[in-house]
Amino acid sequence: MTETGPKSTTGPIAFIGLGMMGLPMASRLVRAGFDVRGSDLSEQARSAFSANGGTAVGDARVAADGASIVITMLPDDRVVREALLGPHGAVAALSAGALVIDMSSSAPVATQQLAADLTPKGISLVDAPVSGGVRRALDGSLAIMAGGDPAAIKRAQSLFEAMGKSIFPTGPVGSGHAVKALNNYVSAAGLAAACEASIIAEKFGIDPNILVDVLNASTGRNNSTEVKMKPFILSGSFASAFSMQLMAKDLRTAADLAGQLGIDADGARNAAELWARASQTLGKGADHTEIYRYLAARGGPAQEDSQ
Repeated sequence: MTETGPKSTTGPIAFIGLGMMGLPMASRLVRAGFDVRGSDLSEQARSAFSANGGTAVGDARVAADGASIVITMLPDDRVVREALLGPHGAVAALSAGALVIDMSSSAPVATQQLAADLTPKGISLVDAPVSGGVRRALDGSLAIMAGGDPAAIKRAQSLFEAMGKSIFPTGPVGSGHAVKALNNYVSAAGLAAACEASIIAEKFGIDPNILVDVLNASTGRNNSTEVKMKPFILSGSFASAFSMQLMAKDLRTAADLAGQLGIDADGARNAAELWARASQTLGKGADHTEIYRYLAARGGPAQEDSQ
């Protein structure tokens, strides 16, 4: 139910990053009654947020002026750091006691360093990446993985509840981003396996739709077989609204984390290399479900059917 009147318990909230995921997430907060100032470099994104009832500005520092909480939803940890600590960064406008919530898919070790840099300023950091895609951002049913001090996570709870359905405290700062990267590794591995199985089945003369039906009634069932194979891959639409470039980034994050911990994770490393090659081959605009196109091209005759 949409609430009326601004929430007064947290004060103004700055939401930096009004992209494909950030816009619906920030709009959910507005609908829940929070006083949200959205910031994005894109005039189109700012206009869309204004049309949804929010206050939009281009400068992160202006958005954060007087805010008690800043949320970032940006491409990676480097962009997050620039938005917070750069020349026009939000942190310059924050007072001690403020809370930063990074909902981007950032690298866990970089998140730990950011938290260490914010601590002397009296600013707390929670890393709270999300899973569920644009559809679940729109209906407020995202899964949210929150790392940080329990008191800081509790402070953000009402915000999380406006944007998500499942909220998982994951441990100390950086753990949310680690869990997100590992989740996407498992997701990407399942998707690649389902695509390869479909390519093999089709070459053998089996309708891949039948294969997917069997997988979904058997032990091969996973998120990709249930919600991606038919709607986005076998249909040829390749329109899941999550880019291959971002998936490749998340897999590299998972593989790098394993290396930083001294773990020889062959599966994560191989997956990161596969998706990096696919992203480079298919280009910046490719949807992540187009991993099928890449695998089919390597497989021969099935390539014609995937075009």
